[in-house]
Amino acid sequence: MNIRTGGGQGSPEAIAMSARLGKEHVGDIVEYLNQRTPDEAAEIISHMPDAWAVEVLDQPDFEAASEVVEALPDEKAASLLEAMSADRAADVLRWVDPEAKARLESRLSPETRSSLEQLLAYPKDSAGSLMTTEFVSVPATWTIGRTLDHIRSVERSRETVYSIYVLDPATRKLVQSVSLRRLISGDSDAPILSVAPEHPPITTGPLADREAVARQISKYDLLAIPVVDTTGHIIGIVTVDDAIDALLAETSEDLQKLGGMEAIDEPYLQIGFFSMLKKRAGWLCVLFLSEMLTASAMQYYADELEKAIVLALFVPLVMSSGGNSGSQATSLIIRALALQEVRLRDWYRIALRELPTGIALGAILGVIGILRITIWQQIGLFDYGEHWRLLAITIALALIGIVTFGSFAGSMLPFILKRVGFDPASASAPFVATLVDVTGIVIYFSIAWVMLHGTIL
Repeated sequence: MNIRTGGGQGSPEAIAMSARLGKEHVGDIVEYLNQRTPDEAAEIISHMPDAWAVEVLDQPDFEAASEVVEALPDEKAASLLEAMSADRAADVLRWVDPEAKARLESRLSPETRSSLEQLLAYPKDSAGSLMTTEFVSVPATWTIGRTLDHIRSVERSRETVYSIYVLDPATRKLVQSVSLRRLISGDSDAPILSVAPEHPPITTGPLADREAVARQISKYDLLAIPVVDTTGHIIGIVTVDDAIDALLAETSEDLQKLGGMEAIDEPYLQIGFFSMLKKRAGWLCVLFLSEMLTASAMQYYADELEKAIVLALFVPLVMSSGGNSGSQATSLIIRALALQEVRLRDWYRIALRELPTGIALGAILGVIGILRITIWQQIGLFDYGEHWRLLAITIALALIGIVTFGSFAGSMLPFILKRVGFDPASASAPFVATLVDVTGIVIYFSIAWVMLHGTIL
């Protein structure tokens, strides 16, 4: 089915479904439409009243919004874009085919077109790309009563009315931000600045990173934060719901990188086969080539393995313990860096903290390793030979060394990547595990040679 070329009044099924969905919550409508193809979703939306359609398209969870807008007739799509919130409309237009985008923009009003062009000009992960230009602002000379009357007259066309931005009447620069709660508690004849907070307004710049904006909103408990240019004029606001959506997207991206792949910006079931290969193959090949170093290290100690094949039994156990401790440290430090709990200059404090932690964790695992070898030897599950006690101590010391190195390397790698300009999330758990595997082989067999030289080796 194709809305643009279908003609007619549409299928009876789509008309009936549009009527039925009108009785549902917008979240349920979005969930249903996400299960349909973009063309099917577009036909259903085309039969909805404009108010419903706009509400659906305004939802960030509606995954195929760009494809739906592109499939709708240009006149219908343009009218819906006009009624949508500016920031959401910009997000939708960002992924529309360039030819279709040009057609739609030509049908928009000059005011809307200018607003969308301004939003689309900012980098994808910046405050400017998240902000909306639909906010309530009034001159500093207005009274509380006049401001409340103004809010009643414009509230339907504003993203939020819970924050009112007070401007200098002459320069139009931002003077103060007043919450609706404080506004309604004041005397209607009093000037609006009489209920303004004493501190200057909390603001951000249009190029600020979306994570930094979200942290500001959280730190100061804001419902929205004004975005001001270098001259002090307010050009938009970032609302708390948009900040939450941005944080969820950032978290998903970091989790994917931690898993050892490139970040994806589409739902799993909508990713093409070749796109999936492209996202996953690169890192997988890098990790595979890195693991070849592990094989090379094992080959170097081939003679030792021939003399004491029992050492090979514990290679997976010892190596995985180091990789796991490294992955734990990496995850903790990446989160701390993201939340700005630690900074680059704190690296030595982290090192001094992780070294004793790694030793303690390795000692715990070493004791478990000794118990395991002792129990297996004593009850006859496996015979480790006459030097089994020395072997148990060797495994314990190897665990202490490898787990300590894993914790140290896993905690330092995010700092190194951040220092050279890479995303710390790229210090993925698989990458840390590979690094620890290669180094762990050397640590393991070096300790084994020292402890078992002249006995098993």
